[in-house]
Amino acid sequence: MAQLSPRLLSFLYCLLITNFISQVSAANNTQNFHYFCDHDNDRGDYTANSTYHTNLNTLLSTLISNTEIDYGFYNFTKGENTDKVYAIGLCRGDVEPENCRTCLNGSRANLTELCPNRKEAIGWYEDEKCMLRYSDRYIFGLNETGKPTYYAHNEDSPTDLHQFNEDVNTLLYNLSRRAASGDSRVKYAADNISSGSNGPIYGLVQCTPDLEESECADCLSRSIERIPMDCCKDSKGGRVVRPSCHMRFETSYKFYGDPAFVPSPPPPPPGKTITIIVIAIAVTVVVIVSVFVYIRFKRRKSWKKFESATNDFSDSNKLGQGGFGAVYRGTLPNGQEIAVKRLSANSRQGDAEFKNEVLLLAKLQHRNLVRLLGFCIEGREKLLVYEFVPNKSLDYFIFVFKFHVCLVRVNEDETKRAKLDWDTRFKIIAGTARGILYLHQDSRLRIIHRDLKAGNILLDEEMNPKIADFGLARLFVVDQTHEDTQRVVGTYGYMAPEYLIGQFSQKSDVFSFGVLILEIVSGQKISSIQHGEETGYLCHIAWRRWSEGRARDIVDATLNNGSESEIMRCIHIGLLCVQDNAAARPTMASVVAMLTSHSFGLPLQVPTAPAFYGNAKSGIFADMQLWEINSGTTRSNETTNRSDQDSLNEASITEPYPH
Repeated sequence: MAQLSPRLLSFLYCLLITNFISQVSAANNTQNFHYFCDHDNDRGDYTANSTYHTNLNTLLSTLISNTEIDYGFYNFTKGENTDKVYAIGLCRGDVEPENCRTCLNGSRANLTELCPNRKEAIGWYEDEKCMLRYSDRYIFGLNETGKPTYYAHNEDSPTDLHQFNEDVNTLLYNLSRRAASGDSRVKYAADNISSGSNGPIYGLVQCTPDLEESECADCLSRSIERIPMDCCKDSKGGRVVRPSCHMRFETSYKFYGDPAFVPSPPPPPPGKTITIIVIAIAVTVVVIVSVFVYIRFKRRKSWKKFESATNDFSDSNKLGQGGFGAVYRGTLPNGQEIAVKRLSANSRQGDAEFKNEVLLLAKLQHRNLVRLLGFCIEGREKLLVYEFVPNKSLDYFIFVFKFHVCLVRVNEDETKRAKLDWDTRFKIIAGTARGILYLHQDSRLRIIHRDLKAGNILLDEEMNPKIADFGLARLFVVDQTHEDTQRVVGTYGYMAPEYLIGQFSQKSDVFSFGVLILEIVSGQKISSIQHGEETGYLCHIAWRRWSEGRARDIVDATLNNGSESEIMRCIHIGLLCVQDNAAARPTMASVVAMLTSHSFGLPLQVPTAPAFYGNAKSGIFADMQLWEINSGTTRSNETTNRSDQDSLNEASITEPYPH
């Protein structure tokens, strides 16, 4: 063998070293890379050099070379039919555009290498600085909160655990609200909060910007709920990462930088400012006139359409009677089923409640709130048109009549109750809590419902709860904590004690929710529970039994197969919500966290006694269905035939917007 020259030996040595360094570097690049290759294994493979493979490579190359996008979100497609590829690239809100493209390029190399020939894959790189995913299915604008998901946590524990958990919840829910309100370019927020001896807590949340505001809030809320469970129970730091959103908190260090992109509308060219203003004014005037004419022309047609849809509001289509009027089932000409609330023509406060409900529901979107589809006004007639919720309201299922005139009625009640096993009841409790949390904290508005009760919780075909009836709701500004009123309206027994003297807040809704939990667990109305020889207010009896270690006594006898610890925990949470002292009651953010941490036995505070409402035998509850307190005087509407689940149709409504 010929002897190699020193120069050639040196060249070969350098080549070996370079190759070794490249291999080590490649290995290191995947160490901080979390990925999933078509987790459900149902998307199939693509073959090398196929049309799909070519489209994928072209799409990913285009994505990382795009220098026009400076806000860190890319969603592109390439190809047609079965060869069409969808791709999403998302960079953390503090990553500069150049670093964003570098991160995505590294993700592309890792993902195509680690998931060879897979049609669907997703990966997160360098502490979620960027995410890259692609698929042969449509993935844009989807709130995907299931798998794939991964969790991580800090091994250290905080000193004051209870305070720390409260502060983490407060920080992350506030950040979630800010991120969800972002536009179609960026849905990102990061900040910190002081937590006493634990020091500052740093938090970051982000959604893919193609989500709606409610979808982003829902995704982040579900992630925050995992903190006391899979994610990071009793840890000083943790993260939950999903395809549609991710969140993280730490106490050790600030892990994020300044925002890389702050959305702002581009200013118009100087020479066009006056022209734009003139055009805008002219267009506005034309639109206002057109809308007025259109409404005048169409309102009678709309009225006739809804009247026809409900078969002239026939009794056979009547779903129920509420405090403000009857609700009817209807079917539009296109086959869509609707629920039409026909407000009572004789209601003195009908205009206020009607305007209140339309203005509020038009801006609220959440899967646990009933959806407003439209409205109609014709003379004194007012209609609100909602999505149709097939399973009526919660009180239709949960309360058993104590006296029956025939066996058929008994069998009917038992059939209804059979649908409410413990898993279903817990789903209703948790879903209602998420809906109230959205009203209090996660929506663009701050809403106090003021009439939460079983009759206002509707159930869809899968028994998911939807909060309804916003006629009495009040709007709070962001930093407002409470409001005083001289007129108090609502359903007796559900109203918090401070509300009875003219003051209400978010904690008033918490009280009502606590009553609702106890009703769902016991299967009995707040005012009609009977235990042995004792008949009285459900909250009082529940608290006494809990204090005696006999909380199981109030549980519905049909709940034989439910989780004992979960049921007892719900009673405990319900009692925390109905405490007499409003300040001692938890926030809805804490309630949601407590409801999702049951399997880990997270300790709860000891509740104090609930408010005193008197004893049913003394007549306090007799014939007191509807209540109004005005300027210190209390009266009951004893002349009506409505059930005690209805609310008085007289309210003082705060105008959400000026006239």
